[in-house]
Amino acid sequence: MAKSCIVGLFLFFVLLASHGIVELEASHHVYRKLQTVQSANQPYRTSYHFQPPRNWINGVMVYKGLYHLFYQYNPKGAMWGNIVWAHSTSKDLVNWTPHEPAIFPSQPGDINGCWSGSATILPGGKPAMLYTGIDPKNNQVQNLAVPKNLSDPFLREWVKSPKNPLMQPTAQNQINASSFRDPTTAWLGPDKKWRVIIGSKVHRQGMAILFKSKDFVNWVQAPNPLHSADGTGMWECPDFYPVSLRGRNGVDTSVNVPSVKHVLKVSLDDTKHDLYTIGSFDSSRDVYIPDKGSVENDSGLRYDYGKYYASKTFLDSIKDRRILCGWLNESSSVADDIKKGWAGVHAIPRQIWLDKTGKQLIQWPVVEIEKLRANHVSLPTKLLKGGSVVEVSGVTASQADVDVSFQITSFDNAEVLKPSWTNPQLLCSQQGASVKGGLGPFGLLVLASRGLSENTAVFFRIFKGQNKYMVLMCSDQSRSSLNQNNDKTTYGAFLDVDPLHQSLSLRSLIDHSMVESFGGGGKACMSARVYPTLAINDAAHLYVFNNGSEAVKIEKLNAWSMKKAKIN
Repeated sequence: MAKSCIVGLFLFFVLLASHGIVELEASHHVYRKLQTVQSANQPYRTSYHFQPPRNWINGVMVYKGLYHLFYQYNPKGAMWGNIVWAHSTSKDLVNWTPHEPAIFPSQPGDINGCWSGSATILPGGKPAMLYTGIDPKNNQVQNLAVPKNLSDPFLREWVKSPKNPLMQPTAQNQINASSFRDPTTAWLGPDKKWRVIIGSKVHRQGMAILFKSKDFVNWVQAPNPLHSADGTGMWECPDFYPVSLRGRNGVDTSVNVPSVKHVLKVSLDDTKHDLYTIGSFDSSRDVYIPDKGSVENDSGLRYDYGKYYASKTFLDSIKDRRILCGWLNESSSVADDIKKGWAGVHAIPRQIWLDKTGKQLIQWPVVEIEKLRANHVSLPTKLLKGGSVVEVSGVTASQADVDVSFQITSFDNAEVLKPSWTNPQLLCSQQGASVKGGLGPFGLLVLASRGLSENTAVFFRIFKGQNKYMVLMCSDQSRSSLNQNNDKTTYGAFLDVDPLHQSLSLRSLIDHSMVESFGGGGKACMSARVYPTLAINDAAHLYVFNNGSEAVKIEKLNAWSMKKAKIN
């Protein structure tokens, strides 16, 4: 993608035919040594979310026991441009060590930019990177790079195929040269041919163009796309992978058996949302069929209903799980980005699996992040009356992990959900945390100032629907900062939880300018970037609140300060 697709990683087995390679030239002319930024002067820099020390960022794979994160990076400034593939490694997905850029412009097929791509691990454990490059005519083309030294666990040097570009728009294939990017991790079909999809569009029809190859070098376009949908616009950063119908374990990307479903995720360039559908893959026809009732537009299922884009999954062979990585851009102005000297941050990696209903995915922060927890505090079970605001003290509120569960004891005051209230984000915007309701709003006030003139509210409201109670989850940034130059959009989603028989859980990861929230055990996720002017560092506070007329019960609340991760 033009600005931020994640570079993936997955395990496959196939023969990479012996072809010549061209060694990457030294890149010191585009790479400047990264300098440490003092947190005292950077109240919005995150402490345990990945970001480089400076400038603009926008991928992860497993090799010899190390996680490799490749990401789009501008070494020359805090804005889009001059993109190279920066590279960091980790043993735990939490602490990261930087390396020299892995891929940078050096061939005609990428001379005007090295954009997004994905990794496939070939026979013998050899990683292969397919990525989008920009050629001298500014056409988007697909290239291949492989490690120079497979004995190096850090994969510090990469070489490019002399046959690049391997896939490109031509007069014959009629591919849009300006909308042909972001190759996925490849998978093997029953015919032992590799398949890869690349995002594209024809007019307003988004599509995943399918290519096949016997040797991973010579690729042939399939007669039809893997899938397409009218009215969706450009599909950036597509991702296609199987998930098990039973349990939480990850599944190799080439698996297609009755015990799995398939997920197709696309990043919509128009709205900057990551949407997904669940369905099946017909390998005989090379087509993906979404399940009946799937919504293939912006009102469908999303990985995250907040600020989250250009995500990518990979199969973690170390712990037998599928991990989702995503990127968040800033909500501050370009002028403020330049002033602070950096832009962009990665979300905490999430383990994902299929919900037991088979209708959606569940997402949860990787367990490794819990090693940063310190100073545990808890609140006893208590009734939270309407109008209550209770501080959670004893934790560093600007850098915390908080997990709370609510139990509804009475539904008498639940408001009736009007038939016109079908857009959850609009409903959250109209009925924010400051709007008193019947059953809700109740939840957390994070990154809050002492007098609550600044706060980010993450909360629930419960409405009485036609046949069941409906749970609305909101992340309200409208009062997050006194700085009016920020984007303070409110986010919302309906949560598939039955409050009559289930508690309502909410977990928020708070990291200075980052708030990642997980509702219903990971059934709905919302990520926000906020920039308070008062509630920074030690002046930030954390509260649990109820602004509804009906009391709710705090079943349990646990919170921890989070230690600083070692990142770059």
